[in-house]
Amino acid sequence: MKEIAETLAAWRRDGVRFALATVVATWKSAPRQPGAAMAVAETGEVVGSVSGGCVEGALYEVAIEVLTSGRPRLAHYGVSDDDAFGVGLTCGGMLDVLVVPVDDQAYPEFAEVVTAVLGGEPVAVATVTGGVPEIGGHLVVTGTGVTGTLGHERRDAAVAELARGMLASGRTGVVHTGLEGRRREDDLSVFVQSFTPPPRMLVFGAIDFAAAVTRIGKFLGYHVILCDARPVFATRKRFPEADDVVVDWPHRFLPKAEVDERTVICVLTHDPKFDVPLLKLAVRTPARYIGVMGSRRTHEDRTARLRAEGVTEAELARLSSPIGLDLCARTPEETAVAIAAEIIALTWGGTGVRLSTTTTAIHR
Repeated sequence: MKEIAETLAAWRRDGVRFALATVVATWKSAPRQPGAAMAVAETGEVVGSVSGGCVEGALYEVAIEVLTSGRPRLAHYGVSDDDAFGVGLTCGGMLDVLVVPVDDQAYPEFAEVVTAVLGGEPVAVATVTGGVPEIGGHLVVTGTGVTGTLGHERRDAAVAELARGMLASGRTGVVHTGLEGRRREDDLSVFVQSFTPPPRMLVFGAIDFAAAVTRIGKFLGYHVILCDARPVFATRKRFPEADDVVVDWPHRFLPKAEVDERTVICVLTHDPKFDVPLLKLAVRTPARYIGVMGSRRTHEDRTARLRAEGVTEAELARLSSPIGLDLCARTPEETAVAIAAEIIALTWGGTGVRLSTTTTAIHR
């Protein structure tokens, strides 16, 4: 929903009712993952996508029906359905889409949700998708409290606890509990969607490759920070797409930056006076990815210097160096694609090999 949040906020400010369709479950090669959203306003305007074009036409009709009736509906699309080919889901996947009406009466908590999303504040939305006749009830969990209800006090408490755990790890998916909140039962199905601030990408080295990396980092949804000690190079004019441009020595800036398990670090300076003191700190952070630019000779020299600084072999193993996947990249833009591909593969467990040579699931 993040991609369409600004439009949805504008609709609510203008008093426009709409139906919000969210993918809550997928199987096999579904084109979009849980959390993908599409909205249909009472004016007929549409924003977002749940399948990349496969089922949007059919889902539009469901959304109009939900707006008319005021009642949520869970729609299922898949190759086993008689109308699957008719709606265009020919990729072999299946998906469940929950469609709910959004207005002050049906979804009063929505204003709180969209405000948090646009403000970069963590928020989780738990929505009943099965187990009771009345699906669509909402529970909104933030760092300061819980609003809404799923219809039962103990149920609310149990789901709120589960949602807090999923929000802390940034996970989205379906959880199960008993109708009265008993953990060992699974009568109730609840879709929990976590909205967390964007992960950070720290790019060190104000070079032409860094300009391309900041652009692709923004495209992938990162909050991108460019850092270099040289003020003549680290300028907003040279890096207009970076969220922040910092003039500082990298090893002095890193301890002041927020680095967590979702952070990726790209060290592009390939200069030992910058790299060694920075990497000595970086390998001891919880960052998900630490990529370092340079030739194989540069890498060997750099690792020798780091060993001399007391960096262990286990810490050295955290470095992706030379940085990126083997795409035979030449230009800064091609190199940025190779770096982004490595980050994506590491994040989701991809192999980096051509899909045409594999038989595993595409989305796993």
